[in-house]
Amino acid sequence: MSSTIGAILRVTTFGESHCAGVGAVLDGCPPGLALSEADIQPQLDRRRPGQSIITTPRDEKDEIQILSGVESGVTLGTPIGLFVKNREYRPGDYKEMRNIPRPSHADFTYQAKYGVRASSGGGRSSARETIGRVAAGAVAEKWLRETFGVEIVAWVSAAGKVDAADLAGKGLTRAQVDRNDVRCPDEGCAGKMMAQIIAARDEGDSLGGVVTCECRGVPAGWGEPVFDKTEALLAQAMLSIPATKGFEIGSGFAGSRMKGSEHNDAFELKDGRLGTVTNNSGGIQGGITNGESIVMRVAFKPPATIGKAQQTADFNGDSVVLEAKGRHDPCVVPRAVPIVESMCALVLADLALRQRSRMNG
Repeated sequence: MSSTIGAILRVTTFGESHCAGVGAVLDGCPPGLALSEADIQPQLDRRRPGQSIITTPRDEKDEIQILSGVESGVTLGTPIGLFVKNREYRPGDYKEMRNIPRPSHADFTYQAKYGVRASSGGGRSSARETIGRVAAGAVAEKWLRETFGVEIVAWVSAAGKVDAADLAGKGLTRAQVDRNDVRCPDEGCAGKMMAQIIAARDEGDSLGGVVTCECRGVPAGWGEPVFDKTEALLAQAMLSIPATKGFEIGSGFAGSRMKGSEHNDAFELKDGRLGTVTNNSGGIQGGITNGESIVMRVAFKPPATIGKAQQTADFNGDSVVLEAKGRHDPCVVPRAVPIVESMCALVLADLALRQRSRMNG
């Protein structure tokens, strides 16, 4: 169950970084949804390696195959098998690291938990595992968009020491986000972010960053208090993404420094519905969506695998100097954008189906 998320719409991912391939099984998708590989591939193209000078140079096309659950271009309501073949992997790059747990990586903890681990590429702890999430999320997102008009857009709002302007509520589109390689729609900051990432890469180092995500058009009433509140499930989903270290929604930690009179979202009539004047709640109150846009931020740490020499210890406890080989992102946030969007889609689609089952019950 550790590789499965969702209650009604259930996703199980499989595969390691350097095995034959990776993918997901998506169960619970409603029948009758028009679906083809062309609906899924664009998000995988945004996630794939080798897409710019600030990503890993591993050259994978990440071409999706739908193995089951679709006939004549329509979902059957049965499990949808999604698969991407690994084509360009180099286990030899990890030969020197087989006996050395990389600092802040999952080598040591996987070995401690299972007594064995994938010796190259990080195995399941690799960001390559997220291919299945993105593929399944693209399906969920299409269903949400066509059924409820939900729109999900994420972007890089910080990288290294550069913070972009707050663009939530500005109606950003993915086309605007993708105008530059760093996926920051604040053009004045994007160049600074790019320069910092390139500098870190050239030094054999890495940088962290923040992805902001906005979900627009989400109806009021989704969420399952008390333990499956919308923000609780979103937090679980986001913090399950590799390299994540923080999550906040709405006003987040800044809200803890405000007075109630400053933070409260007063109600008003909006286009014939009750809405809020401000959105410090981030679109969720009491764990239930309130009809406003859901706004969240996800913090990513600097990638653990770096080329710079590090004084550490091998599995025997002997002191060693590690200069990691392999092809790795100097900053993960540009490629994390579609992953965050996909995890949002999976959570919201599952909550929509839960609410539908309650209303129909």
